[in-house]
Amino acid sequence: MRLVEPLGLIAGPAAAALGAAGLAREVARGLFATAFRDVERGVAGPPRPIAQLPPGAMPPAPPAFGGLIPRAGTGPLVMGIVNVTPDSFSGDGVPVRAAIAQAEAQIVAGADIIDIGGESTRPGAAPVSPTEEQARILPVIRAVAGQQAVISVDTRHASTMAAALQAGARIVNDVTALRHDPAALPLIRAAGCPVILMHMPGTAPREMMALAQYDDVALEVAAHLVDRLAVLGLPAGRVAIDPGIGFGKTGDHNLALLARLPLLAALGAPLLVGLSRKRFLGTLSGVEAAGERLAPSLAGALFAASRGAAILRVHDVSETVQALAVWRAAVAGAMDPAAPVR
Repeated sequence: MRLVEPLGLIAGPAAAALGAAGLAREVARGLFATAFRDVERGVAGPPRPIAQLPPGAMPPAPPAFGGLIPRAGTGPLVMGIVNVTPDSFSGDGVPVRAAIAQAEAQIVAGADIIDIGGESTRPGAAPVSPTEEQARILPVIRAVAGQQAVISVDTRHASTMAAALQAGARIVNDVTALRHDPAALPLIRAAGCPVILMHMPGTAPREMMALAQYDDVALEVAAHLVDRLAVLGLPAGRVAIDPGIGFGKTGDHNLALLARLPLLAALGAPLLVGLSRKRFLGTLSGVEAAGERLAPSLAGALFAASRGAAILRVHDVSETVQALAVWRAAVAGAMDPAAPVR
């Protein structure tokens, strides 16, 4: 497989000017590459100016995922996490009534999407039946659907996907990239809803860490996601991709993926990054408790935004929205990022 890896990423007014002059190429919305290298059979070629990129060698920057425009106007969409589970890795799993309140608070804080799940996907987690999963999440979806944020259902079960969409969810987020349940792919095609495909070795969270073996994690994740995009064959903008930070990856794997996010951002689909409160952030920062990893989570989110992430999946919505507001203004060089710089 031959891939194009964007290099020399820049953003802001100067980046747009270089793009207009043919000296930079838009990789993701507002993010431009000034150089690239070919990667084939695991071997990376030398860096080359973007002007030498052959026509059609790299997909155009994908449209907005699901047609969604950030409530902030620019920058990545913010997806708030609501775990209606008793065993979430981050310690934020809550019962139904508390989950509704949590979702509503995230919407007030500025979330563009609320991702609601009823089955823990932490390493070693026991599976949950679709019946139990639906009993947990459907009351939450019904309560918050139709508010300012779009609802996403985090599930690998086709029957839960169908029930959630009927209850008011508009997006399906599957950690197995529609590989766990044979009925999932035809359901998504028939429903016409946007879908998020994540990379995870295997299809069971309780087994994924035993499969965390790669020769080149970035290339293997990219190849997997390219294959899943081809299998679906859905229009650009209907599918987002997620490298699955922490899902069957060690800390070094996670960091290698973050360093090469532009490779994934250039695959032709909006890129979701979810690293909020992950264990490797605690290891790097020395923060043991998952619920106290706000600072490293914000650092990771801003880095991902600067490397092509179109969606940030986070626990701490208010703080992420605030951090992105400063980041957007700094990139634009103006208090109002949408205003022209004079």
